Amino acid sequence: MKINSQEDNKSLINSVIEDKKRGLSDIEIGAKYKISYRQLEKIITKATGISISNFKSSKKIKYLSPKDFKEETTTVWSFKQRGDWATHSGEYRGNWSPYIPRNVILKYSKPGEVVLDYFCGAGTTAVEAKLLSRKCIALDINENAIKLTKKNVEFNLDGLFEQVYEPELLVSDARDLSFLSDNSIDLICSHPPYANIIHYTNNKEGDLSFYDIDEFLKEMEKVARESYRVLKPGRKCAILIGDIRRRKHVIPLGFKLINVYLNAGFKLKELVIKRQHNCKTTGFWYSNSIKYNFLLLAHEYLPIFEKPFKEEIVINEKTMEYGSIQPKIKRFSSIEKPIEFETTTVWIFPENKIEEKLNKNVIERYGAKGLNKIIDLRFESSQPYFLKKGVNKKLLFIKSSILEDGEKYQINANLYIDKLQEILKKEVPYINKGGYFIIQTKDVRSGDYIEPFAKHIVDSIHFPDFLLKEIVVVTREKPIDTIRNWNLNENLKIIHKYLLIYEKKK
Repeated sequence: MKINSQEDNKSLINSVIEDKKRGLSDIEIGAKYKISYRQLEKIITKATGISISNFKSSKKIKYLSPKDFKEETTTVWSFKQRGDWATHSGEYRGNWSPYIPRNVILKYSKPGEVVLDYFCGAGTTAVEAKLLSRKCIALDINENAIKLTKKNVEFNLDGLFEQVYEPELLVSDARDLSFLSDNSIDLICSHPPYANIIHYTNNKEGDLSFYDIDEFLKEMEKVARESYRVLKPGRKCAILIGDIRRRKHVIPLGFKLINVYLNAGFKLKELVIKRQHNCKTTGFWYSNSIKYNFLLLAHEYLPIFEKPFKEEIVINEKTMEYGSIQPKIKRFSSIEKPIEFETTTVWIFPENKIEEKLNKNVIERYGAKGLNKIIDLRFESSQPYFLKKGVNKKLLFIKSSILEDGEKYQINANLYIDKLQEILKKEVPYINKGGYFIIQTKDVRSGDYIEPFAKHIVDSIHFPDFLLKEIVVVTREKPIDTIRNWNLNENLKIIHKYLLIYEKKK
């Protein structure tokens, strides 16, 4: 059904809005009027000027802080419950869990400091800043979003905290922060819209949620430059962004936006993986994931950038030479078919079985018996694999054991990429149509900052006959002692790896 402003649609639109006000769910309305979720979203946004899922005018506050809260200490953040303390709710489509700004604000700011959110939406960050005694400047290009935020921050904390700061709310554009002075903000914490996925206004001029990928990234360059200007040196900027899928392949929007902020002058302090819990992995979705060989997008990226001081101290560390990175043929014992395939882009395994289960999933899903080659990049391998004429294969799987020692040695990213390129150029021509090459890699801490090797690979590797099909995050089941034994003042513990899965065009 096409939704437009013609007279014959007005009655339908009014009926949909009335049913929504009465509390009918999106599924019930879709079935009743035979409209899609996207069409319902358009109707609501057009009628109200804001993308919301319900029309409740007030919220009953049950408690003001999350129960049994512990700060995150690793690079994988997973919140099974979205969070409903204070005025938080999921009514604003696409807003982030309040656990995210709570963790960022606690780790990277102090009471009384200024937190900036320039895509405030329904005010999740503003609410958390108020609850945590931080000053907050929250802005959005949509005046209706600011109206909703004003309602959400209207709660009384008198007598509960020594100092309460009411957020400053503004209708403004994130690309122009001229009302803020240079070096005036202590922390930036924001969740931009994803390029042309969810629309947050009724097509208001300047709304970045309507921009497609290239235009979105171009406009975000302005946001990044302004972010760098207003942030104090040595302070942090946290941005949540995810990938998108087009024509059955992944567009690495997360890595592309990270590049935008790096190009503006920021350094990458941390790269957190935010796991999503609303992905169906059984029944219909499971069988179709296997049948059509796709994974449900189940993760987002939370890069935490730092504005460096003008004079940086350069530490000279021993770096690996090109010849020290050696590829070696990797052989596996007979691989039994896994009881259950992974069907999302986050694979979680017991710590002592990560490699075993990872290998099984990769080879059973993407390989073929007798048509696979597995190569491992190692440090000074005693039995190097000498590149020679290849044979036809379904799967080329390149592992990177060398990165497991990434924090012990200073690994040169360019040399690592060059070695990958050398292997790929010789082996890729022998991959059959519909076949894959898969690179297992991970982020490595280099001094005070993160060396995002997965992003480097995606940026640098381009083969005309191959498309990036999936970016998979592999992590371990997080033991309880991870929290107990990790100092909150330390850097986050890196506990995830990546699989970059490229498919040859058929």
